Amino acid sequence: MTATPLRSYPPAPRLDLVEDLHGHVVADPYRWLEDASSAQTEQWSAAQDELYATHRSTYVTDGPTSGAALTARLGELLGAGFVGTPAWRGGRRFFSRRAGDQEHAVVVVAEGDDERVLVDPMALDPAGTTTLDSWQPSKEGHLLAYQVSTGGTEESVLHVLDVATGELVDGPIDRARYSPVAWVPGGEAFYYVRRLPPEQLPQDEQQYHRRVWLHRVGTSPETDVEVFGGGLDHTNYYGVSVSRDGRWLVVSASAGTAPRTDVWIADRSTDGPFVEVAVGIDAETGAWVGRDGQLWVHTNLDAPRGRLAVTDPATPGVDHWRTVLEQDPTAVLEDVALTDGGADDPTPTLLVASWRRHTVSEVTTHDPATGAVLGAVDLPGPGSISGLVTRPEGGSEIWFSYTDHTTVPTVHRFDAATGAVTLWATAPGAVADLPAVVARQIEVTSGDGTTVRAFVVARADLLDAAGQPVAPAPTILYGYGGFQISLDPGYSATTLAWVEAGGVYVVANLRGGGEEGEDWHRAGMRANKQNVFDDFHAVGDWLVAHGWTTPARLACWGGSNGGLLVGAALTQRPDLFAAVVCSAPLLDMVRYQRFGLGVTWTEEYGDADDPTDLGWLLGYSPYHRVVDGTAYPSTLFTVFEGDTRVDPLHARKLAAALQAATSSPAPVLIRRETGVGHGGRSLSRSLALTVEQLQFVAHATGLSA
Repeated sequence: MTATPLRSYPPAPRLDLVEDLHGHVVADPYRWLEDASSAQTEQWSAAQDELYATHRSTYVTDGPTSGAALTARLGELLGAGFVGTPAWRGGRRFFSRRAGDQEHAVVVVAEGDDERVLVDPMALDPAGTTTLDSWQPSKEGHLLAYQVSTGGTEESVLHVLDVATGELVDGPIDRARYSPVAWVPGGEAFYYVRRLPPEQLPQDEQQYHRRVWLHRVGTSPETDVEVFGGGLDHTNYYGVSVSRDGRWLVVSASAGTAPRTDVWIADRSTDGPFVEVAVGIDAETGAWVGRDGQLWVHTNLDAPRGRLAVTDPATPGVDHWRTVLEQDPTAVLEDVALTDGGADDPTPTLLVASWRRHTVSEVTTHDPATGAVLGAVDLPGPGSISGLVTRPEGGSEIWFSYTDHTTVPTVHRFDAATGAVTLWATAPGAVADLPAVVARQIEVTSGDGTTVRAFVVARADLLDAAGQPVAPAPTILYGYGGFQISLDPGYSATTLAWVEAGGVYVVANLRGGGEEGEDWHRAGMRANKQNVFDDFHAVGDWLVAHGWTTPARLACWGGSNGGLLVGAALTQRPDLFAAVVCSAPLLDMVRYQRFGLGVTWTEEYGDADDPTDLGWLLGYSPYHRVVDGTAYPSTLFTVFEGDTRVDPLHARKLAAALQAATSSPAPVLIRRETGVGHGGRSLSRSLALTVEQLQFVAHATGLSA
């Protein structure tokens, strides 16, 4: 390990603050760092900025891990840009696209060979701090609703523009964070989700209390009609959709990020009441009315890996569901699409399903009435697909996006009439030349005997004929392990730049994610959260035992919930890692729900106000696991001052605790950034952040040498 000795860290007074919380004695010596606006915190943060700048000055200035080389190579690897699957509206198609040198993706409308940019965040804000959060064309394609936010806050503001002229016709509508938009046929109105006004709410609940509203285009949002949500859980997130014929309105609700979804349906043609599809059931359910007039239901009720059912929307309850696709024993049902005769013939002719089998995508075809398997769709390789997109007016075509570890996402078209798959759209820029790279999936046994999988990506010339490492190499171990999020194979400039420079990159598929279905998720949440960390450590130990790396050359990297993961790794297994990159992390699990969107995550982690749950949380909370005199690895916290999801206070508090406790010369540093938040950012800011993170790891693991 290459470590730069530090004479001293910025002073951080330790408070003699100890609380008795439900019988647990809990110390919190750095609570003062929760207040970002205090003079003391500002002075400490400024000193940390100087410390980080000093450390950066020791990085190499030439070779493949220099700042200039990494910036140039990442630019080349990202040079292809991005293109998304199309949203068809009659003869128009809408899609997202980013050219290789563009700071943000734009929304494009195409008619035949003619294309026009409809929304460009850089045109809205040349400073690059405005991000496009979502967009949705009307059913006829003559209007486009889009949402933007500024400075990383994710506080979306909704606008509507005329597609033909590009002129704004509605908005701004604020308080629309995480809002879907469901257009009514004709485009005169849409359903959407908006928070209640802050003056009607307690200070600590102003991020919540969403409602579903009906908005008529061109009118004041203050006259919108509240449709749904009153009297339900104040942390609910809502989904909303309207059938193509406009008759059926479907609303879903989930309390925070709980793995349960309630669904209702209403008949708009009769102004009928909302009728329960699945309410009060411990399962996730998605429902929509197809062109055939049937209510299709994708659920994990009695099927943790997912199944597809159907019923008449007039009798939507669980007792009336008929299963069409049964649960697969080893694959997770991801998405489905129906083809038909098109236009006036809505009778389904083929059911197409996408699956995730141990993170690798498969697509199968089925009889739409019985679910019987008819065949498989040829995919470009062992990678990941997303989206099964059909035309609203039906037909035999389906579009999907494909990617793998070395393939920039491309859009493909499947013709159900012929069974042919063709390349339909590629990214607009040139694809960078790549060295020969090998990506292989490994199986590791975790501490309790559970099989955990991971992808190992390495340069082929650093492996022997059997695919084993010639010598231990600097290695990055990346993970997430939470919220049913899966880390599937995908193109990553960060991975390829590191591997090309001679490192190994490993992506671990841990419990808590969605790789193996809902049981896999629940095996890594609440009281079972330690399983996630044990899985991560098991993969790290396996890499060392099998000669891929050594503890002196192994780094771990994670962000958000993955920041909690690596925070637990550095406090539970400091012996295993030489370096840690901990980005936008959760780290104080006793007070996490008091800040940002923390209260919406209690179903994932537990409620610190509950005595039993607090016991789980204290068992792994990184801030509370720091031990004086421990030799901690080189650690870089990256935080974003506009982050309204995970407050940077977590990183400040753990950084102060580690700086005071460590017996190692390995540095504990904070890189902070203003004008950005937890999610989207401009290309140049993304490049700068990635370069500095890679340099930090290269310096600490010896790759720079």
